Amino acid sequence: MDQAGIETIVASSARAATGWAARPRADRAAALIEVADRLDESADALIPIGQRETHLPEARLRGELKRTTFQLRLFAEVVAEGGYLDVRIDTADPDWPMGAPRPDLRRIRVPLGPVVVFAASNFPFAFSVAGGDTASALAAGCSVILKAHEGHPELSAATAEVVRTALDAAGAPPGLFQIVYDRDAGVAVLEHPTVKAGAFTGSIPGGRALFDLANARPEPIPFFGELGSVNPVFVTARADADRGADVARGLIGSFAMGAGQFCTKPGVVLAPSDGSLIGALRGAELPPAAPMLNERIAEGYRATLRGLREHPGVRVLAAGDTPYAADPSPSVLQVEASAFLDDFDALSRECFGPTVLVVGYDDERRLLDVARQLDGQLTATVVGDPADEIVPDLLRVLATRAGRILWDQWPTGVSVTYAQQHGGPYPATTAPSTTSVGTAAIDRFTRPVAYQGVPAHLLPPELREDATVPRRVDGTLTH
Repeated sequence: MDQAGIETIVASSARAATGWAARPRADRAAALIEVADRLDESADALIPIGQRETHLPEARLRGELKRTTFQLRLFAEVVAEGGYLDVRIDTADPDWPMGAPRPDLRRIRVPLGPVVVFAASNFPFAFSVAGGDTASALAAGCSVILKAHEGHPELSAATAEVVRTALDAAGAPPGLFQIVYDRDAGVAVLEHPTVKAGAFTGSIPGGRALFDLANARPEPIPFFGELGSVNPVFVTARADADRGADVARGLIGSFAMGAGQFCTKPGVVLAPSDGSLIGALRGAELPPAAPMLNERIAEGYRATLRGLREHPGVRVLAAGDTPYAADPSPSVLQVEASAFLDDFDALSRECFGPTVLVVGYDDERRLLDVARQLDGQLTATVVGDPADEIVPDLLRVLATRAGRILWDQWPTGVSVTYAQQHGGPYPATTAPSTTSVGTAAIDRFTRPVAYQGVPAHLLPPELREDATVPRRVDGTLTH
């Protein structure tokens, strides 16, 4: 796409953003529901395309599409309710205790403007064209320019057509949702001065490159990137002794799910070297080989796996016959904690595919040693007993490293809820104070504005006296 084409798309997106932000929240909510309804109606047409392009099974894709339409409807509820606006009203007070009169101040969150969303490969519905980033940006009142992922272009085009048709039927402004396909076009949109935010799900190198571009602009913009995570699991000695074999079964089901192509896949697990978990994993029967999303991902996986298996401190606990095949069989590898810490950067890197590295320890204090060494993670899991002495310290350390802490549960599967946090310190994400899943994701695409002494009839409707949104008035939360 040439520069003239980019200019046309961005200009149209800017006009749409202005009109969309001014629409009543009820209109925006209705449009999101319309998109969800039309996607559900198009399932039988979209699913076969997704199967062909991504190699994912029908059941997985149907479940993912259901999740996608659910989150669209959930954001519609959030928009209609209005609490995300975080309305705060301080009425004028001549006797304000700070020593000077308090003016009338009314604060609300407003949309950022046009947003560019870079779709993910591993969730062709839920983190792609009509996924969480698109849904939350539209809900916030922003327009969206979607950079399709090269792994599923036909599905992207078909899904985009459904989204555009639904928005048109709902009376949305022309240009509210647009799509580009090549990398250069995505970069050009991100660098365009009219675009006000970017969102991305993918690899650390790709996400970091885009993050740097967003920050190098004459006007830097927020860039919400989800990049990478090994999602460590810490198994205490008592938990290993009590239920190590059960933990092993759960681990196999989690790390091999979807051929290990989940951003929340447990990639590193710490357990006693001579314990029952490692004993159960040694020679364990693993799930059959499964296809990967595309050859580029498969090549990256094979290279990382080869580096791990050829490391002098690593040995194979269990593996299928075809670990390097186009459809790789799962692998369970083991390394001792001392060797893991000695070559931490090489051994703690994400291996995006059906492989897990088990780190054996002889001293439970190694759990804290590894936790303190970790960089930012999406999740961290503790499999333990509430009475374990090490657990309070371990949880405190992990809370500084990860966005979601799990107890005796597996991190694969990120529920779309009000309290969900899908983010974490870098390199898990580029914006650790935000989430890309759950209703709080809408906050990424808004910013606060305070109106001081503005006549009532000129205020946004939610800041007027007759507004019905949740708000804090003179410090008291009201509804």
